[in-house]
Amino acid sequence: MEGSVITKQPRHQSATRPSRAQLDAAKREVTDWFHSKGYEPFRFQRQAWNAYLSGQSGLIHASTGTGKTFAAWMGPLIEFLAQRSARKITSPLPLQVLWITPLRALANDTFDSLALPVLDMDLPMTVDIRTGDTSSSARARQKKRLPTALVTTPESLTVMLSQEDAQAKLRDLRLVVVDEWHELMGSKRGTQTELALARLRQWNPRVQTWGLSATLGNTESAMDVLLGQHRDAPSGHALISGRRRKSMAIETMIPSKIERFPWAGHLGTRLVDDVAKRVDEAKTSLVFTNTRSQTEAWYQRLLEIRPDWAGLIAVHHGSIDRDTRGWVEHQLRMGKLKCVVCTSSLDLGVDFSPVEQVFQVGSPKGVSRLMQRAGRSGHSPDRRSQVVCVPTNTLELIEFAAAKDAIERNELESRISSNAPLDVLIQHLVTMACGGGFHAVHLLEEVRQTHAYRELTTSDWEWALKFITTGGDALKAYPEYRRVVPDEDGTLMIGDRKIARNHRLSIGTIVADANITVQFVKGPRLGTVEEAFIAKVSPGEAFYFAGRLVELVRVQDSKVWVRRAKNAEKPVIPRWMGGRMPLSTELSHAVRRKLDQAADGDYEGEEMQAIRPVLELQQAWSAIPRQNQLLIESTKSREGYHLFFFPFAGRLVHEGLAALMAYRLAQLQPITFSMAVNDYGFELLSPTEIPIQEGLQSDLFRSERIDDDILACLNSVEMAKRQFREVAHIAGLVFQGYPGSRKSARQLQASTGLLFDVFSNYDQDNLLLKQAKAEVLERNLERQRLLDTLDAIRESEIIIRPTKRFTPLAFPLVVDRLRERLSSEKLSDRVRRMQQQLENAAEKP
Repeated sequence: MEGSVITKQPRHQSATRPSRAQLDAAKREVTDWFHSKGYEPFRFQRQAWNAYLSGQSGLIHASTGTGKTFAAWMGPLIEFLAQRSARKITSPLPLQVLWITPLRALANDTFDSLALPVLDMDLPMTVDIRTGDTSSSARARQKKRLPTALVTTPESLTVMLSQEDAQAKLRDLRLVVVDEWHELMGSKRGTQTELALARLRQWNPRVQTWGLSATLGNTESAMDVLLGQHRDAPSGHALISGRRRKSMAIETMIPSKIERFPWAGHLGTRLVDDVAKRVDEAKTSLVFTNTRSQTEAWYQRLLEIRPDWAGLIAVHHGSIDRDTRGWVEHQLRMGKLKCVVCTSSLDLGVDFSPVEQVFQVGSPKGVSRLMQRAGRSGHSPDRRSQVVCVPTNTLELIEFAAAKDAIERNELESRISSNAPLDVLIQHLVTMACGGGFHAVHLLEEVRQTHAYRELTTSDWEWALKFITTGGDALKAYPEYRRVVPDEDGTLMIGDRKIARNHRLSIGTIVADANITVQFVKGPRLGTVEEAFIAKVSPGEAFYFAGRLVELVRVQDSKVWVRRAKNAEKPVIPRWMGGRMPLSTELSHAVRRKLDQAADGDYEGEEMQAIRPVLELQQAWSAIPRQNQLLIESTKSREGYHLFFFPFAGRLVHEGLAALMAYRLAQLQPITFSMAVNDYGFELLSPTEIPIQEGLQSDLFRSERIDDDILACLNSVEMAKRQFREVAHIAGLVFQGYPGSRKSARQLQASTGLLFDVFSNYDQDNLLLKQAKAEVLERNLERQRLLDTLDAIRESEIIIRPTKRFTPLAFPLVVDRLRERLSSEKLSDRVRRMQQQLENAAEKP
């Protein structure tokens, strides 16, 4: 079966729809257009057209590169064609379709896809783009007349809604398409989109909403979030699935030498020669890494071994200047690049047709992520996607095998909706006040139509209103925080034009890290690096950035001024925060399944055969933990007493568990710990013997009072203060400055830090403060997943294995702890000595 549709039939159809004969004729014209391009429309595409034409909203879920865009777009085109036939329309239609995309780069690609059939079929409609990159002349043109279909981002749509004439301009809107909904859902940008959709539906209850998604495990739930209370509209709703699985080939590069005591990143770029050979065999390749630092390193290594590729390969990540990224994307489309080394900045559905193969360097950390990246190659329904997995750690062979298994089982990650973030709500209230004002009672009803705020309490709503009108209890003495004022009839309006202007400049939920611009003294802007990195670089020292070797000249005017460097000694690569991506729950389960099979002696697949010597040694010295077991290894060394726990729950959960276990064990007797974590487990090291048996008898893994215990054992105040920076930005408590004269990260941190202290001392019930503290637990430690892990551990068999030496599973944790206090050279020497000692022990009978 190629496609399926789960649908709720409409109760009635609008009388304004064209006749069936006109629609049938229009469908034939669209089908003929497909045939002219050498394609036959898929069944799920036809289902989507028919669902739209019947007045329904819904979600289209299909593999990357199988035609979701045309599935959503051809419905309105059929309608336009039928209308042209019925009414002889010749002048361009007003704005009727909004197409929301999460990426500006994706907006350009979407524009090309939407415009193609419009031009070919000579339709009386226009297509245009409105993002943060749109030129002032294009904005001026759109101010006079909006196009029939507008491709935009959540932020740009919200800015439109903040204009006083927005309702008049959007009165003819018939359809909103939210592209890559799986990427927006569960984030504050997704919540921002939900609120914007609620406003559009309030103005025009007949507007239809369609989401497009791929690689998503909870499609029903995703549709619920997208439609909110509109799911129950009389027109009905539909969940359309493209069952035709896109052909995908996944293979793994097996290192020639399998070390039995691996450590994170120890393979580094050792497989670069093998990757280069494979790159040579294809027209165009993408090399995906998980961090921006790794991207810079792989780009440099590829150039070192293939200097003739200069000008034919490029680097692409989020810290590189936007113009440079745009150039790389254009060159990719044109097929003029041999290879691009990139991060998730090229993950989403941009169509780079020349790309024939994708490399995934290091574990993808998630099943959906590997599928998404694989889909960047062979980006059309009839082509095969090709992905080559490149391990940076021998143990990652298990993760690659597990990911392939999970893809075969269709075990994809789910996205969870945000739960009423008040900072986003406060920003939305001020936006609505800018856009002509609002009545509190009516807007509350509208906001509750969204999934995120469906259970918003009246007290929280009234607190938010008080906060934007008075500044709340702590800030009521400062006029600048009284942003919204009531007029004579109770309409809440913006009280000052300057406040409205500054708010529009600050709309959005993406809060940048503490970055600083890098620019040539005589030349273009290169991008941004983190202030923490550049603080460690002295003038005259060199570093790699955006694929270039540059030398620091000075830091001045909130910029890092550089010049080209030549023959620099030991140049460094910037490090950015964000390389802490944890193993997903679904991939963790798949890894446990592979280990369970290995414990039975089943090593199916090339990856598991390659890792077999490592796991067999693990079994001989300790145990391979099964799915229903928690393995704890106890080892004594010169450093002290080690406990290694292996829940396989991801790095963030293990950070919380490590701190929690250390705190609870220290309650039994005075003891100090050093800790290390990775995706498989965590280590506790103490100079004195650790009372693990007493801990287990005292219910060490209990979930009662979990929040209190975690906050007691972490530097929760400092963590909450950092999280409050994001909350304060989104809620509009700090102004980042005007374009071209932004405030420095240090100034913004000082401002948000001061506000945090004021609320903590004088307004402890401030809901934004409470939100920041809650987000610390959920974002930094994955609180719910941590609770689920504790529940699973309590139902598992706990196995304690005393070991004479570090096992293959424990060794990476030891290295990660040493990494924190040793330079890279000293660490390598130390690790090699440790590995040799362990290998010698392993060779003994």
